[in-house]
Amino acid sequence: MDGVLVHEGRPVPGADEFVKRLSESGRRFRILTNNSIYTRRDLSARLSGAGLHVPPESIWTSALATAQFLDDQRPGGSAYVIGEAGLTTALHEVGYVLTDSQPDYVVLGETRTYSFSQITRAIRLIEGGARFIATNPDPIGPSTEGSLPACGAVAALVTKATGVEPYFIGKPNPRMMRSALNEIEAHSETTAMIGDRMDTDIVSGMEAGLFTILVLTGVTQREQIDRFPYRPSLVVDSVADLVDLI
Repeated sequence: MDGVLVHEGRPVPGADEFVKRLSESGRRFRILTNNSIYTRRDLSARLSGAGLHVPPESIWTSALATAQFLDDQRPGGSAYVIGEAGLTTALHEVGYVLTDSQPDYVVLGETRTYSFSQITRAIRLIEGGARFIATNPDPIGPSTEGSLPACGAVAALVTKATGVEPYFIGKPNPRMMRSALNEIEAHSETTAMIGDRMDTDIVSGMEAGLFTILVLTGVTQREQIDRFPYRPSLVVDSVADLVDLI
């Protein structure tokens, strides 16, 4: 989503026509984000505010993928959660109990208000045997004031304190791609992944067996592509260049 359709809250030039053409084509699609703060409805409203009309059911987040993973692993389980509505809502919807008393899992997501007391509680629960899950490995997130510590950075703090590595659900874990594919009943051989980052989007798409398209409107720039040991299937300046291909 960020860097592909929107940049700092504003639509990427051509994104409106791309989304419109994609919707009109009848092709099934999902818009992915590693951000676990918002619910599908929240993100749909935010995109609408940027002039991009995407129904909530066409959005897939690391929070939803995390909830799906936990429901598969331990249905009806319990978790101590550090995160916001996107994550807590997703876990409630799969029947999870949120508790700080002997939870099955500690689940770390994104929030703008990481609390020292919450992090301390998470550390003690993991020391007591709770399994450690994190929604995504991104170390920093953007803001109008500059970089903010994100889930990956806080996960590193918890790991340093406990010696326990989390299992990250979001990109670049190909599970994120697989869960999105399952949502739209798609096959990897006939699906394309469009992203702006070589180290998350392209590598996870490649590992999931998808055709990968790198757009140059976000993090990775053209001169950086050759630094990676893998390549996207296609490189374009922006999603505007993909409209006619639909």
